[in-house]
Amino acid sequence: MILLVTNQRDLTTDYIVRELQERKVSYFRLNTETISAHKCSIGYKSLDDWNIGDVEGKSVSSAYFRRPSAPICRLASLNNEEQEYVQMEWLAFLKGIYSRLDGKWFSSPTNISLAEDKPRQLLIANRIGFKIPQSIITNNFSDVISRTSNENLIAKPLRQALISGYDEKVVFTSRIPKITPEHEESISFAPLIFQQEVIKKFDVRVTVVGHKVFPVAIWSQETTETEVDWRKGGNINLVHEHIDIPSSIEKKCIELVNQLNLGFGAIDLICDKNNNYWFLEINPNGQWAWIENQTKLPIASTIVDNLLRIGECNNEH
Repeated sequence: MILLVTNQRDLTTDYIVRELQERKVSYFRLNTETISAHKCSIGYKSLDDWNIGDVEGKSVSSAYFRRPSAPICRLASLNNEEQEYVQMEWLAFLKGIYSRLDGKWFSSPTNISLAEDKPRQLLIANRIGFKIPQSIITNNFSDVISRTSNENLIAKPLRQALISGYDEKVVFTSRIPKITPEHEESISFAPLIFQQEVIKKFDVRVTVVGHKVFPVAIWSQETTETEVDWRKGGNINLVHEHIDIPSSIEKKCIELVNQLNLGFGAIDLICDKNNNYWFLEINPNGQWAWIENQTKLPIASTIVDNLLRIGECNNEH
């Protein structure tokens, strides 16, 4: 049985479910926000000594950590503080399950979390040999001036791209003016990634699944709004095209995913006007369903192939 750890609204997992159903492969979709609806236990006799409802640890051959949500525990008999306490207990329970699935994960939650470290991504990508735009991650006004050209810069968040609340906002990658002393206070608020802008021919999303790569050109330069950040404006008509990329870039993409101890990676590159490829970042657990939907690339099928292979290896042991 393949375990899918996600939430009810995750459309990406729907693609995996469809693939599993077509192949008649047994699976259990754990929508973690509803875990309190199950009777669950963890024992100590073995790593497989646990269950979530009728699903027992020993029946799980491989697992896909997709997009879990916090458990929801809205019980009329509990006040807000007590509900928060119950939620934290369920999160601890889930963590206990996750740790027992080492060797069964497509990409483990621990390795996904470690791979989200963007400074580490840049360090490894540089070591592998990717071209990287001149960059500095800082809240120091002086470092921006001394360690960049201070011309044609873009800025983007280090981690959190969403400002939540009533008036929810997304922080997109944006062009910024030349830094002057009047910007010192605002720069000091929090570290940002300051990067030399590379003039694009197009954006590239390389989805890596195991040792297979699925490169797609995103023709972001067709509209002014998407020139710097192709996500801006939510342009559903933005053309996505399956392309071939140089074998040297393919190998670097696979090597990056391997060095981050992942089975999957969604890598963002830029192709410049001279057909050079530049590394921006990797999302270790990024979305891919929209790419499969637009290009018909067999990403879901390849992920299922890898999950089945992991299961076969575990059965042999």
